[in-house]
Amino acid sequence: MLAYSIPRTPLTLMAAVYRKIFPAVNAELDFWQKRAAEIPDEELRHQALESINLKRFHCLGGAVYALLAGFRWKEAIRFIVAYQTISDYLDNLCDRSTSLDPDDFRLLHEAMSDALTRENPIQHYYALRTEQTDGEYLADLVRTCQKAMRQLDSYDIIRNYLHELEKLYGDLQVHKHVRLEERVPRLVSWFEAKTDDSQLYWYEYSAAAGSTLGIFCLVSYALGGKMTSALADNITESYFPFVQGLHILLDYYIDQKEDRREGDLNFCHFYNSKGLMEKRLIYFIQQADFHVQQLPDRHFHEMVHHGLVGLYLGDPKVKELEHGPDITNVLLRISGYKARFFHWNTKLYHKMTKTRA
Repeated sequence: MLAYSIPRTPLTLMAAVYRKIFPAVNAELDFWQKRAAEIPDEELRHQALESINLKRFHCLGGAVYALLAGFRWKEAIRFIVAYQTISDYLDNLCDRSTSLDPDDFRLLHEAMSDALTRENPIQHYYALRTEQTDGEYLADLVRTCQKAMRQLDSYDIIRNYLHELEKLYGDLQVHKHVRLEERVPRLVSWFEAKTDDSQLYWYEYSAAAGSTLGIFCLVSYALGGKMTSALADNITESYFPFVQGLHILLDYYIDQKEDRREGDLNFCHFYNSKGLMEKRLIYFIQQADFHVQQLPDRHFHEMVHHGLVGLYLGDPKVKELEHGPDITNVLLRISGYKARFFHWNTKLYHKMTKTRA
């Protein structure tokens, strides 16, 4: 397949993913994994390695957007892997590590903001926590992203859109990781201050803020030389809140049992019934379908969010959920044949992986 050909069917997308995207992503992740293993501080090293080992699929999934970058798809992958690795690492530091300080979380996430600039100096992102020494691991991840920003001819067009999406992500990470009793009040107040959108519940808005897909889409199109102000506006409007919201709600949906066990905040727990949750997931699928129609390569964008439905609902964890198979059947029917194709492939992958193990 030619490097500049954007897949239009599930089969051509899967072929591109397995032949090009996954090998390149794994090579990038292997590099960062070796860097993580050299981190001097034991706690930082543990969290960096855990974030790569347990969340590798985030990079594998997000890197599909590199196909929008044409001949520069490898540059897109380098950025996507580095940026997603920052995201997953910082999520671990906030969620599974030694601090509950919102100022610490805010300073850590300055790394994600700096990564989307061309020239911002590297900060001491660990200044407000006990662990200090990472052997330049986080700084080098930021520098890798900044190098990608310097390679964008249309950086000035997308800069504000990138930072708008990153600010939403950073705010969410701060509010959702503070002391347990503070989380919901902070998130509700944040939602009410940010929007009067009656289409969404506060926890749906929060979910939409937690995805990096819009950033990956913007950067990949910019690398491909296709960016205009109108396109940047359309991408942001299409991806936030509905494509990104669908992404994260599905992620939370399959993790419900695990999050109850661990005491973690799960936005799907706030629906007051399984019926309402199913209704709202259908709504997000339909709205994502509607909004991506305004984008070029709409078939690609449709495949991405239909692929999300198939991918997440094909996870073995769905079988453990109350009404899981019933909700799966409804959502696959609403999403159509593309979602069913990815669902079948995902289930086959898990079955083969289990057999090998």
